[in-house]
Amino acid sequence: MNLKYIILGLSFTIFTNLTIKAQTSNNIVKVCGAMSNVMKKGQLQGTILLDTIQNKQHLYGLGPKEYLKGELLIIDGKSYVSSVNQDGSIKMEETFGVKAPFFVYTNTENWKEYTLPKKIRTLKQLEEFIDKKTKNNNRPFAFKLKGTFSKINFHIQNLPDGTIVKSPKDAHQGQGKYERENVAGEIVGFFSTEHQTVFTHHDTYIHIHFINSERTEMGHIDDLIYNGKTKIKLYLPNE
Repeated sequence: MNLKYIILGLSFTIFTNLTIKAQTSNNIVKVCGAMSNVMKKGQLQGTILLDTIQNKQHLYGLGPKEYLKGELLIIDGKSYVSSVNQDGSIKMEETFGVKAPFFVYTNTENWKEYTLPKKIRTLKQLEEFIDKKTKNNNRPFAFKLKGTFSKINFHIQNLPDGTIVKSPKDAHQGQGKYERENVAGEIVGFFSTEHQTVFTHHDTYIHIHFINSERTEMGHIDDLIYNGKTKIKLYLPNE
């Protein structure tokens, strides 16, 4: 075969492979570290520096700050860190210069919007609704909620220096706990039926963080109540 056509064929193959890779990289969920290693083995040091994530376009991700000194949230390419001040107030920073002991992230550009049914009132009902809605979708995946929420209970990790962690009870020491009512903002979550104790707790398929509209408060959601009086928009990856 003519060398010219061999080279052209090789170039086409390389280009095709690169194109396929680019097309399929969207919505792929990546995980560094594991929740169980943190909660049961006390591996609190960072396994990923967020700034090393190369593709930050439409990037979403969440996890705790290393040594359980705060919470992390990346929302549409912007990275937020929340921590607890000495007086119990919330400190917020916008930076990728932070590490996490475990972290889950993905690049999602296209979303399909739904209005959350008024019958969905609790976190468990939300999880069940998302599960049923996505039976035929690729999993795991990120999702979003946006609107005004009736009540949100969330925490920010604030582990005292020198604490030895051998159980979830140990890991939860020092948490800053907060409750907000009728608060506007966004929720970013990750859903998976295969990653319990990896990036979700053992009794749930979702891990979710809340950030208010002013970007002055952010944390890991413990409880969510929706009274059905305001519209909540749910966003799922448009596959």
